[in-house]
Amino acid sequence: MDPLRLLGCGLLLCVQLHIGVTGDCPADGRTWVPFGNGCYYFVHGSEDKIKSYTFERAKSLCQGFELLSIQSAEENDFVVKYSPEVWKNNVNIWLGMYFDTNSDGMRWFGERPVGFRNWEGGSSPPDLVPLDTCVALHSNTGKWENVSCVDQTENGVVCETDQIVTFLREPFLCSPQGSSLLLSALVIVSVVVIMGVSAVIWFVHQKKSPGSTMLTAFEYHPPFRVLDEDRSCLVEAEETDSAP
Repeated sequence: MDPLRLLGCGLLLCVQLHIGVTGDCPADGRTWVPFGNGCYYFVHGSEDKIKSYTFERAKSLCQGFELLSIQSAEENDFVVKYSPEVWKNNVNIWLGMYFDTNSDGMRWFGERPVGFRNWEGGSSPPDLVPLDTCVALHSNTGKWENVSCVDQTENGVVCETDQIVTFLREPFLCSPQGSSLLLSALVIVSVVVIMGVSAVIWFVHQKKSPGSTMLTAFEYHPPFRVLDEDRSCLVEAEETDSAP
């Protein structure tokens, strides 16, 4: 395995034990129900008698949070299925939607555009002024209806907020597997680095001394041979010895 990749694996095993993420609902004494990335508070779900609220009163009951906004069919189904857990009868739930004069259409509080829609059949009441148009969700069908923000009262209020993201930091402890991998990777990388540095130093030294090579210390000595002058002397001596 590539040493750098091995080192990365060892570090990854350690980091995974170091940081975690969790989502929580507000701890303000109210019963928040988590779903997806949000938290939902069904107002007065424990009371035997269901009350009625104007739109402004419904907003004030959320105490700094927004009224219910529906972003998907799954979220719509969640509210419909959970409503019988807190209310004994069918209710009409205020939605946190208002008429936006800039876009000339409905918009969620928090400036979220209306993507998912679940309107019931039929048109809005003819006497309903756009600026006074609000929306209620029927818990028995899950459908939405345009209602008056001023004159209408509804008996269901659901508050919503995003879950609180918390980053957990644990002591930096590596698993035994991560420790062995990390140690092995460090040893391999150290050896590779030392060999690389040594090769660079040798290369620089050879470049500065072009006449010197690794074979300089080994000199070539040819086999022993008799010089031509020595040969002539030997021939003359032999001829002198053989003369009468």
